[in-house]
Amino acid sequence: MIFSHASDIWAHHPELVPGAMVIQGVNRHAAVDKQVARFSAMAAARLAANAEGELPEIKAWRATFSIMGLKPTKYRCAAEALLRRLRKENELPRLHPLVDLCNAISAAFAIPIAVFDINKISGDLEVRYATGTENYETFSGEVEHPEPDEIIFADVAGSAHARRWTNRQSSLSAVSAGTTSALIVVEALHDLASQDVRTLLAALMQEISAAWPAAKSKARVLTRSKPHFEFEAGQATH
Repeated sequence: MIFSHASDIWAHHPELVPGAMVIQGVNRHAAVDKQVARFSAMAAARLAANAEGELPEIKAWRATFSIMGLKPTKYRCAAEALLRRLRKENELPRLHPLVDLCNAISAAFAIPIAVFDINKISGDLEVRYATGTENYETFSGEVEHPEPDEIIFADVAGSAHARRWTNRQSSLSAVSAGTTSALIVVEALHDLASQDVRTLLAALMQEISAAWPAAKSKARVLTRSKPHFEFEAGQATH
């Protein structure tokens, strides 16, 4: 399988710094409470100093959403949505150990992280502009069609696994109790994105290895000249 961004995404957003990670051998039994608490506290400390909308990582995504024709306070990147919830409710949602860990790290770094069940993806996954014919499954069970030229995560079967770029994932490939392998995607646009994405990926590798010692994983930062992350769906390696 290959994960990548389409060439016109790179052309229109040259500041983009994505990272990708594949993990094989996860389950729903790992204990991540301490890690979630630690990273949530890091996020809360940032919020104590600045509202989420003032953080450079979030400001960069808000500017990009505006360029895409989306009202930033109506459609928020996933990291901003998590930070907003943390500020209002003093906690993050708990869904699955892998998702909970990624959400806490996302909030701490203020950088969106998407987590997909690899076995629910048909072939390669590409961040690209929608044609408008793709199918997006909501968590309420409805099927939507992205707007033409909306940025989506699309597989070869025409399923949209995320809409409005980093705004909302699909229920189709959401991590569940039966998930054993996952693709994790990190994307940032701010000035220090290159440094921060590398630091974030290192944190993910460390914390996932601690939570699932037997799991196998690999990760790397993608670039415009090397945009492809290739992996075997059932066979990741350290």
